[in-house]
Amino acid sequence: KMDIFTSIPTHIDYVGQAKAEKLYRAIITLFSIVGFIWGYIVQQFSQSVYILGAGFILAAILTLPPWPMYRRNPLNWQNPRSTDEKSSG
Repeated sequence: KMDIFTSIPTHIDYVGQAKAEKLYRAIITLFSIVGFIWGYIVQQFSQSVYILGAGFILAAILTLPPWPMYRRNPLNWQNPRSTDEKSSG
């Protein structure tokens, strides 16, 4: 029954991390600017907070799960050395 949880990928690569961080910053910045302007127009600070909260939720949905777009550049690990090579070093 727990096999479904072990089959879910939980990693992203370094390029994917950079992509996710750029996307997160762009979404939060955009929503904060829009929220500030809209809150100023309607003179309601709560509207600014709601818009920023919506941006946070959107950014979390798009950046926290390990979507396939964040796993396109896997690391190429080196092959392990044999025990004979380790003892001669």
